[in-house]
Amino acid sequence: MNIVKSLSMTSSALRWLPVLIGSLVIALSHASVAQAQDHAKGQIPARTELHTFQSVTISDAGFLKGEGQASPVTLAGELRVAQGTGRMPVVVLIHGSSGIGSNTEVWARQFNQMGVSAFILDSFTGRGLTVVGPDQSQLGRLNLSLDAYRALEVLASHPRVDPKRIVLMGFSRGGQATLYASEKRFLKAWNRSGLEFAAYLPFYPDCHTVYQNDTDVVDRPIRIFHGTGDDYNPMPPCQAFVERLRSAGHNVELIDYPGAQHSFDSPLGSTTPTVSKNAQTVRNCRIREEPVGQLINAVSGAPFTYADPCVQRDPHVGYDPVAADAAHRTIGEFLKQLFELK
Repeated sequence: MNIVKSLSMTSSALRWLPVLIGSLVIALSHASVAQAQDHAKGQIPARTELHTFQSVTISDAGFLKGEGQASPVTLAGELRVAQGTGRMPVVVLIHGSSGIGSNTEVWARQFNQMGVSAFILDSFTGRGLTVVGPDQSQLGRLNLSLDAYRALEVLASHPRVDPKRIVLMGFSRGGQATLYASEKRFLKAWNRSGLEFAAYLPFYPDCHTVYQNDTDVVDRPIRIFHGTGDDYNPMPPCQAFVERLRSAGHNVELIDYPGAQHSFDSPLGSTTPTVSKNAQTVRNCRIREEPVGQLINAVSGAPFTYADPCVQRDPHVGYDPVAADAAHRTIGEFLKQLFELK
């Protein structure tokens, strides 16, 4: 009799088991949705501002000499103020040869989620440009470094910006601009803000040019992020530059991602390497500044232009979710420490 009663009770419990499991699943689902909603809300800036500012368009020779014919230009940037109060840290984002892309949006959301504001710099629209990959001669590469200094002027007096916690981060052409914006020589010639960036975070920059005294950089952290599979801006010249900077006693690291292609953090890119049709690459060039203000082909000794035979076309780009996730984690950890975030 006890056995029958026990079996009866067990059968009754089993009948309720699907209900209990269903309730648990619903509860977990609601909790997951709530967490996702909280995460999404954290990525929404408390305030978005559009700022116009004055810069100039100048040749690389003029930039390098610190003088020369320059055309005034009005540029713009979008400041996404993170949720919080008081003065906040900011990351200035510089786009690549195709303008502001999908990766910029993802980075800005991550920073806002961390309590860090983002200033998205547009160096193209005000100059009537949309893409310069197929013809890099349309704009001197170092113009974007100059634009970054002008962005510092915008942020210097902003009531919601901590002037001691502004970081520069760029991608490809913007990565090159980020890397060389750390040069003391360029800061002295072009930075009128009275501020310095707290760190420099270039992604897959072009390191094929050796500038005069280019190991004389500011005493700030430099972290370069690169993919070993990059045939647009190959990594080895950046490795060589990092070694020269380290030998000069600077705080610099190169973080590499095995097999990752150019633009590996761009989520709308194909996970299969794709040809960037007709885009120019200086991967086979060795460029040197000699004398001051003159860029030459270091092999031939002739003045360098994008008509140089060493310039090639059709490099590859591609999204690498593993490398992208790793880079996001590394950047997040780095900024938490640098900005002393909770």
